[in-house]
Formats: sequence, structure tokens, C-alpha cells
Amino acid sequence: MDHCCYVKKYTNSYVILAVYVDDMLIAGSSMAEINRLKQQLAENFEMKDLGPAKQILGMRILRNRSEGILKLSQEKYIHKLLDRFYLEDSKTRNTPLGSHLKFSKKQSLQTDEEKCYMSRVPYASAVGSLMYAMVCTRPDIAHAVGVVSRFLSNPAKEHWEGVKWILRYLKGTSEMCLCFRKGNLTLQGFSDADLGGDFDTKKSTTGYIFTLGGTAMSWKSKLQNRVALSTTKVEYIAISEAAKEMIWLKNFLNELGKEQDNAPMFSDSQSAISLAKNPVFHSRCKHIQLRYHFIRELINDGDLSLLKILGSENPADMLTKAVTTDKLRLCIASVGLQG
Repeated sequence: MDHCCYVKKYTNSYVILAVYVDDMLIAGSSMAEINRLKQQLAENFEMKDLGPAKQILGMRILRNRSEGILKLSQEKYIHKLLDRFYLEDSKTRNTPLGSHLKFSKKQSLQTDEEKCYMSRVPYASAVGSLMYAMVCTRPDIAHAVGVVSRFLSNPAKEHWEGVKWILRYLKGTSEMCLCFRKGNLTLQGFSDADLGGDFDTKKSTTGYIFTLGGTAMSWKSKLQNRVALSTTKVEYIAISEAAKEMIWLKNFLNELGKEQDNAPMFSDSQSAISLAKNPVFHSRCKHIQLRYHFIRELINDGDLSLLKILGSENPADMLTKAVTTDKLRLCIASVGLQG
């Protein structure tokens, strides 16, 4: 299911090999099998054994074996970013993006003085660095990074202020990390969408996040391909996109020996849930593209359990819009991010 993850099962044990270019991690239930695999690899490739994993791809791995806790942190990476963009001594922010900040491509119509100023600003480099933090361990900045990345071709001063806002938020939350605990391996999904959140195209944003044992393991915040005509449609499309990720995650976990037959997915839109469960053809849904209706088959076949969740309790909310500090804290706590 994943081209970079290899699994070998034995009678009473297993070994998992995760590879990224020339870096790799080996996990397993038997040290004897792990050592045998390392010996076989060393016979065919030039390798260096760095011992127990402490860091991989800019992420620090912290383990507490007695309590069964594993944490992924990018604190050092974040401080390098702050130092690189001269924001180490700046004031912190409480949210990834201020609700009062409104960004548009019209702001990119700059004077010669502004163009000269922005030519010296490492905008693309900063956004790319933020993307890496977001992809690895920080789902809380996914929406904010998605917003500022829309202006890479012609950024304005206002957009650069948005990038610096995100960096200042990371400064105040640099110790935050994903915390995984042993025992509970229940997969859950949360889906959400806004309506016409992009000021230029009026397109909506799809957001979903999946947790394993209460900790985020997959998330996404992305503009939808088309302009939606109703809240029901944007939520329905978001559920469909999330359902594809749910199927892949279930297959991947089944491959690892952790079956997830009854994994639920939650949405805060009752109308979208009703549309998915009751395929009534009427004027409000006949314009929805056929490719989004596959979710009905998943529900009918029992491959997907779609449930209602209160909007105030939906952690995917932070992936579609700028939220208040209190709502952000609730979302962060719900997906296993700890300070």
C-alpha cells in the first residue's frame, strides 16, 4: 500500500522497514529479526548503523518505553527556521493565522518600491519550510500554510506578514509534538469544509484529519477544484475526498496486521450525511459530479461508517478556516498534539 514501507511477517513476530531516499527506520517485535535484516542489508549496501532511532528527516523521536509513549517533535527545526528568517526575538502569536487577516491576489498589485522590497524577501523559501513542518508533525498550521502558498508567484507585503505570523505562532508552540500511546489503535476520521473561503476564486476548502489511538496520522487542507453552490455540496465533496484516504489507511493498517473494519468517519453536516446515505435525486444535488457519489457505495457495502459530530467538537475545523484560540486548543487536544 505504501511504496516506501516494507513488511515481513513471521510466525510470532514481524519487521517493518521504512525507507526515504537514503534514510531508513526499522521496527519490529524481535531484536533478533531486526539484527538479521540489518546484516542482510549491510551485505548488499554500504550502510551505517546509527543505533536506536533518535531523529529522522528533521523530526526528533522521543520514547518512554515504561509508559509506552512515543513523541515526534520538530522543535529544533522550528528554531532553525526562526533563526534563518530573523524572527527568534519576535513576539509570539496565539493562532496560526489571525481571523482579521484577509489575503487576495489584488494585494499583489504593487508599486515599484514594494516590488523592490519583495524581491529581497525569501517568500517561497519560507513557505516551503513551513510546508515541511506542516506535513510532518503540525496539522494545526495546515490551513494557514495553504492560504499563504496561493501567492507564491507574486507575493505582496501583506502575504509576507501572514508568513511571519505563522512563524511567530510556531515560536510560541515550538515544543508541541505528536504523542502516540500504546494499546489503543482505533482509526477515526474527521471531515469539514468552509464555503467560498478563497476571496479570489470563491472556491471552498476541504479539510480532513485521521487519528490512530487519538493522535493525528494523516491530514489535508486543500482548495476544492470547483466553486460550490451550497454548504451541502462542499461538505459532501469533503467527505468523499476523506473517504478515499480512509480506504487507503484501512488497507495500509490491515497490511501491518492492525485491521480496522469498523473505523468511523465524522462530519458536522447532517445534510451531507443524509445525501450520502439516501441517494435521492433532486435539484439540489443533481449538479454534483458522479465521481463524488462513490461514497454511497462505500456506505452500502459497509466499508464506511459515516457519523454526525457537533461542529464545536470537530477537529477538522482548524483545517478549513481561521479559528478562535479556544477552538484551536480543543482541536489540538483532540488530535494528540501536546506542548
